This record gives sequence, structure tokens and C-alpha cells, in this order.
Amino acid sequence: MAGTLKEHDFEFMDVALEEARIAMAEDEVPVGAAIVYDGEVIAADHNRVRASCSALAHGEMLVLAAAAKKLGDWRLNGCTLYATKELCPMCAGACVMSRVSRVVFAVGDCAMGCLGGGPFDFSSVPMFNHRFPAVGGVRSDECLVLLREFFATKRIPRKDCSEGITSDQVKMLHKRLDKSANI
Repeated sequence: MAGTLKEHDFEFMDVALEEARIAMAEDEVPVGAAIVYDGEVIAADHNRVRASCSALAHGEMLVLAAAAKKLGDWRLNGCTLYATKELCPMCAGACVMSRVSRVVFAVGDCAMGCLGGGPFDFSSVPMFNHRFPAVGGVRSDECLVLLREFFATKRIPRKDCSEGITSDQVKMLHKRLDKSANI
């Protein structure tokens, strides 16, 4: 379900973008997230998968849990989730289950995105008991730069490493990021 931009979307995405920068400094995939309720940021965090040794520690999952705790309710009606990358199946499913009212993301993900940029759109599945509007492309240029920088340092073959990906594979990754950014 396509959504529309609102007045403060860029401002709130800046909070998620700052969290993505922190993630990158901590050697995590630079994805940040924030939840806004009644015009106020009530939760902000970033990926902590490596630090916590848990695939569940996506920034989006962490802010959903923090917001529910702050509001004292697992239902996040009236909340908007901001994320620097299109949500994966786990995070998009958690938005459905927690009744998030709206999702705004920066960079699309043509491989794993589940809000219309990839193979699925969890925001508008008719059989789900909750649907929400999703808006992509907000601050996508800045977020794409962070993702590219991170993956370039991780995936470029090194002389001291016998297993690395080829320069063709790096180019393919960059093409995928470019394609995702053009949602």
C-alpha cells in the first residue's frame, strides 16, 4: 500500500540516518531506525546483529520492542517507523504484527525488501489483518552512500585473504544497490 510523504518525514529520517552512522562506526551493517508517536521520537536504534550474535537484532526490531515498552502496549497504533533500508521479511512482518500505522524507508532492497521494492509487499497483503502505508526514497542518497561504503570495505578482495569476491561481484552489488535506490 503506497503512502505519501508527510511534513516531518525528512527530519525523522535524519534520526534513523544518525543511528545508521553509529552502526557503521560499530562495524555493523549501517541500518538505523526510529519510531515516532504523536510527533515525538520515542525509540531510536541501529543494527546490533554482530554485537549481540543475534539475527533478530535488526534496528527495526529493536525500536519496535522499545516503543512497545515505552507505550506499555504491543500495539503500535499511531506510530510511524523510519528505517534507512527497506524492511526485510522479519521486520516487515513485525510491523504487521505490532500494528504500526506507517513505515517510511530510504533505500529499497530489490532482493530482500518486503515493502514493494523487492519480491514481496507485506504492507498490503489482503489476507493479513493489518495493512499500513509505506513510503520509500526518503534520504535515499545519503543512506545508499553509507551502505556502499560499508560493503565496499567488507567485500573487496584483499591480498591477505584467499577468499574474497571478485571485482565483478562488487560491481554487481553496486548495480543491485543502484537498482534498489530507484524505487
